[in-house]
This record gives sequence, C-alpha cells and structure tokens, in this order.
Amino acid sequence: MASGSKKVIYAALAGNLAIAVTKFIAAGLSGSSAMLSEGIHSLVDTGNQALLLHGMRRAKKPADQMFPFGYGKEVYFWSFVVALLIFALGAGISIYEGIIHIIKPSPMGDLTLNYVVLVLAMVFEGAAWIFALKEFGKIKGQRGYLEAVHRGKDPTVFVVLFEDSAAMAGLLVALAGTALYQITGNHVFDGAASIGIGLILAATAVWLAVETKGLLIGERAGREDIARIRGLLAERPEISGIGEVLTMHMGPSYILVTISLDFDDTLSAAQVERTVSEIDAAIKSELPLVKKVFIEAESITPKAPAAHLPR
Repeated sequence: MASGSKKVIYAALAGNLAIAVTKFIAAGLSGSSAMLSEGIHSLVDTGNQALLLHGMRRAKKPADQMFPFGYGKEVYFWSFVVALLIFALGAGISIYEGIIHIIKPSPMGDLTLNYVVLVLAMVFEGAAWIFALKEFGKIKGQRGYLEAVHRGKDPTVFVVLFEDSAAMAGLLVALAGTALYQITGNHVFDGAASIGIGLILAATAVWLAVETKGLLIGERAGREDIARIRGLLAERPEISGIGEVLTMHMGPSYILVTISLDFDDTLSAAQVERTVSEIDAAIKSELPLVKKVFIEAESITPKAPAAHLPR
C-alpha cells in the first residue's frame, strides 16, 4: 500500500511541477487571471505532494521514549496540513485574483498558448488521475468510492485523487472562461473562472479536512476488524465476560487494541498469563495491522436496569 501511495505521489508531483511552469508562462504572456489561478493551483499541488512524501518518511521512524507508539500519525498530520494549504493558498489566492480581475480588468494578449497549455495539462492531469484512481481501486476492494474514502485509513492516495479530480475540474472551468472571454470580449468570464477554480479548491480542502480529522484525532478500526476480535475472544473458554474492545489507528498500518476481560475465577495466575499471551498472538495473526494489544482483567457484571424516576 505504501509503495503504491508513493508511486501515485511521485507521478502527481512530477506532472504538477511541469504543468505549473507552463501555466505561469502562459499566464504571463496572456494576462489571464484564470490561467494564473491554474498556475497557483498546480504549484500548491506540487508543494502538497512534497509534504505528503515528507509525512510518509516521518511516519516510518521507529518508536522512541518520547513517542512510544511510533510516528505513524505524521501521515495524518501532514495530510491535514495539505487540506489547509489548498484552502488558504489555492482557494484564497484564486478567488482574490478573480475578484481583482473583475473589478480592474486588464487587456489580455494572445490566448493561443493558453489553449495549448490547458489541453496539455488536461492530458497530463488525466493520466495522473487515472493512475491514482487505479491505485485507489486496489485499496477500496468491493466498497463504493465514497465509502472507501470515508473508511480508508491511508489518506495519501485519496488526497492525491481528490487533488487530481479538482485539477481536472479547474482546467475545464479555465477552458470555459477563456473561450467565453474570447467570444464575448467580456473580462468578467475570465475573472469568474478564477473564482470558480477557487471555489472548487475550497470544497476539496473542506472535504479533505473532514476526512483526515478523524484519523488525526484517533479513529477506531473498522467494524469488521472489531467483530473479528470479539469473535476470537468469544471462542476462548477461559473468558467468562467480554467488556470493552477499544481500537485506535496510530497510522495507516498500525492498530492499537485495548480489551477488558473477565476471566474464569477458577484459573490460576499462570493460566491467565498463558491465556493473555495466546489471545495476543491470535489477534495479531488474524489482523496483521494490530501491533499492540493491552488486556485488562476486571470483573464484568451485567448493568442494572436504569431506575424510573417519578415524574
């Protein structure tokens, strides 16, 4: 999964850097606000991919005294930073440029280069988008795309997929704005296209922020994984009661599990110790992403029904 994520990010980074340079050249020659916004968009995306690679590298650091559970959540932190940058830089600057261009329009030059750059950008962005979609398809399995994004624990692939999707939509808006300006001679269309690109980026950023927030705070493992853990526990004759089964993703490939169990009172200390060791091994064998299992022995009694207070 990590290898696939890196391939997607490297492909997107290389494409966005080349596209950004050509967009800025076209914007400088034509004076198009929409093309300038597209250049900013590609430049922000390039920086974002660099941040994702940095996060993935940091997440591989081994656990130490300061961070005993490792640095896996670095990926979530930097993915959240990417969402903030898309919103603050990409969306903010694009909307600002569009408004300024509408209020104070300036004459635009030859737009031929704009069309060439936009078409080439659509080819390169489309190739990167298809590549990211294929990699995401390997991860999502039988789930729908929206469900896979919501339940996915590795944000790097879907962040790039979101960025590439926003890029394709932005290119279509820029192409429409440029064509409408050329047909009508009205600068409002070029400025409105820049604002439209900004709004697309803002929506993408908000969605990314929402999807990565839960992972950053400490999202549980999937329901199926928790059910499998409970199933393994239910098979143990030494256990007379199962309390809480709490899980947390410490990174895309690291699940922490804490369990409270009521052991049979006839078991000796040595038998409880052996049972705990066997449960630990069974859970890690069934769910390879589980790296740490903490088991607490406690007396679990059925909760008494709540008393009905007089009205």
